[in-house]
Amino acid sequence: MFKALRITLLLLVLVFVAGTSWLTQARSTDWDDSLWVRIYPINGDGSMASSRYIDGLQRSQFEDIEAFVAREAARYGRDLALPVRVELGRPVGEQPPPLPDGRNMLAIAWWSLGMRWWAHRVASDQDNPAPDVRLFVRYHEPQANRLLESSVGLQKGMVGVVNGFAGRRNDGSNNVIIVHEFLHTLGASDKYDAANGLPLYPEGYGEPQREPRYPQRYAEIMGGRIAVADDEALIPRSLDYVVIGAATAAEIGLLP
Repeated sequence: MFKALRITLLLLVLVFVAGTSWLTQARSTDWDDSLWVRIYPINGDGSMASSRYIDGLQRSQFEDIEAFVAREAARYGRDLALPVRVELGRPVGEQPPPLPDGRNMLAIAWWSLGMRWWAHRVASDQDNPAPDVRLFVRYHEPQANRLLESSVGLQKGMVGVVNGFAGRRNDGSNNVIIVHEFLHTLGASDKYDAANGLPLYPEGYGEPQREPRYPQRYAEIMGGRIAVADDEALIPRSLDYVVIGAATAAEIGLLP
């Protein structure tokens, strides 16, 4: 009897959590109200340069994100003045769980659960009220030819980890990555070839109907790069050179 009661209670909790998660995700893409996004800086490499940069961060450095989403939402007929509101949270002194190696689905699922629990634990003391989306941005000292770890955005839990560079000259490109991962939390899928990083045609191109096709002038946000030839693409310097394509707009509910 007691065991059956425990199982019943557990099932009820799981149903409640699943229902709450579904409602949150559904609300996040109805575009009826502003989505609240909070950015939590993390010193990703422990350097003094990253620490100084984080100390000087201002919310204004992320206003391009708000303007970009408002601009693109308007292109798809949404008239909400501020579709996304970005807040700057306090720095977090703990690193997120590292991504698992390979494609082991069980390991990835376990990491996802751990990531959501970690995000709640390290941010709960400043989440009153809680934001719709939590994005943890790990800053690293800019160095020549330095490759950063992959960034990631989770629709379940609506949380993301972004790896960027600590420098004002990198603010624009950092914001591109932040928006990319933010849209993952809303259900957008990648639109580039994982083997070479090149955007996929046509859904990963900013102007798929452009004639001649190359060079493209804009990147599609989930394609990630501006295609200038069949085998060459450039990282956009800022959100001024990025658009939300029709396929992505459909995934996140912007299309009527």
